[in-house]
Amino acid sequence: MGRMESDCRIPMLCLRPRVLALHALFWGLVSLRVFGAALLSEEKTTVARPVTTPCWQMEEFVVAVECTRCNAFQSKSWAACIQTGYVERINCTKSNKDEYKSCRSTLMEEHLFWKFEGAMLGFTILFALVVVARQRSLDRLASEKVRRQIESI
Repeated sequence: MGRMESDCRIPMLCLRPRVLALHALFWGLVSLRVFGAALLSEEKTTVARPVTTPCWQMEEFVVAVECTRCNAFQSKSWAACIQTGYVERINCTKSNKDEYKSCRSTLMEEHLFWKFEGAMLGFTILFALVVVARQRSLDRLASEKVRRQIESI
């Protein structure tokens, strides 16, 4: 007599205690590695950087130097340059401190606007062509159906 086949999609071999223990050990080590790395990276960032609120968030300020593009050195070393790539120097009125603040350049905004406009124009043309092609296809099917109805009379 042959072996009876089971509907079970998980082979019985996988349900043995030794295999289950090995799977649990493997996935436990993987998750420990992932979550441990995440915890270690959090600890490093909290120890390395004390949180200080910039003066321009708490008091009034005057813009000393208008918004300019960051150079390569500034982009890597200044936190203010990381967000937009542009920075302005400001002077806080109460504390009389000079700080750098991230800003959005009008030139950059205009460039992004025209990129968006170009993308929308491209999508408009693309979907207009899709609509025309679909309409022609439907018209062809309708005329074919009418032709078959006329031929059957």
